[in-house]
Order: sequence, then C-alpha cells, then structure tokens
Amino acid sequence: MINKMLAKKDQKKLALLAASQAMRVLKYFEKKYPKDKRPRKAISAARDWAKGKIKCGQARKAALAAHAAARKAPHFSDAQFAARACGHAAATAHVAGHADGVVWYIEKIKRAEKV
Repeated sequence: MINKMLAKKDQKKLALLAASQAMRVLKYFEKKYPKDKRPRKAISAARDWAKGKIKCGQARKAALAAHAAARKAPHFSDAQFAARACGHAAATAHVAGHADGVVWYIEKIKRAEKV
C-alpha cells in the first residue's frame, strides 16, 4: 500500500507513473467507445496536476468522469476496468493510494484475458 505520509513531490511522481500505466490499457476502453474521451482526459489530468498545470479539484473531477464512463461499459469487462484505471490515475492527485487502483484494474484486465 502507498505510504500515507508520502511527500507531495513523490505523489506527483506517482501520479505520472499511474498515468503512464493507465495509458497502456486505455485502448480497451477506446476500442469499444472511441468517441468517449473521459478516460483519456483523466490521464491528461493526472499528468497536468503532477506538472502543476491544474489544481487537485480539477483532477478529481476528471477522475469522477472516467468512473462515470466506466459505468456505461458492461460489468467486469476490459473496457470498464480500463476506464476505472484511468480514473484512479487522476484520483492519485487527491489521494496517493489511488495509484494502487490503477495496478488493481490492470491486473483484472490481465486475468480476464487469460480466461
């Protein structure tokens, strides 16, 4: 688990890493919903927050939008898991522990592909 006492500069590095990891699985969402840009915007928000371009609240709104996009995908689908990973990447700006969510959903995609 992510250390709750993480320094803000480290949290920003973590957000960049989470965004990079989420980008790897974004294709699963965009393949089914190419016009829905909310998960992609969440990744951008994570990066923009880490670079000081936006405030935490803006990243949080992007995270919530990505999770809303996930709700339109079928339950337990790669598309849903990918959108949730993107949402957690942006939510890392709010709470560092959300980076764990990115890893969690990527693992769910990997497991679903083996079935």
